[in-house]
Amino acid sequence: MSVTEKISKSLKTAKMHLENLTNALGKGDENSFADSVWHLAAELEYALFLFSVTIQSESESAKWKPNPEVKSMETEPILTNIRSLLSDAEKFLVKGNLHEAYRSAYAARHYALRIQENLAKKKREALKRKQQ
Repeated sequence: MSVTEKISKSLKTAKMHLENLTNALGKGDENSFADSVWHLAAELEYALFLFSVTIQSESESAKWKPNPEVKSMETEPILTNIRSLLSDAEKFLVKGNLHEAYRSAYAARHYALRIQENLAKKKREALKRKQQ
């Protein structure tokens, strides 16, 4: 299996975890939601690792602002952005535009990490309330 095929498989798996995450959110299953967020982020990390092995030139990446601002802290808009970015990454990958595919996957991972940060913050706040 080529590296590009591995990246494609990883992006598809990330989309599957995104769907699981969305379903868990709809059902209110916080544990499944948190688990799926973790798997989504891990799959995107793996894809980014494969991209880094494949892409040797850093000159194009130097002009790019890697971490987009998260304008909304609401989960649904963030999930919509992730879904769109994963679709873009797959399209760019099929076209052979690895730099743009990498950028889309990187931004999707950034949003997934933001969701993880939000979950951790909520857990800390809940723990503080219990201790008071």
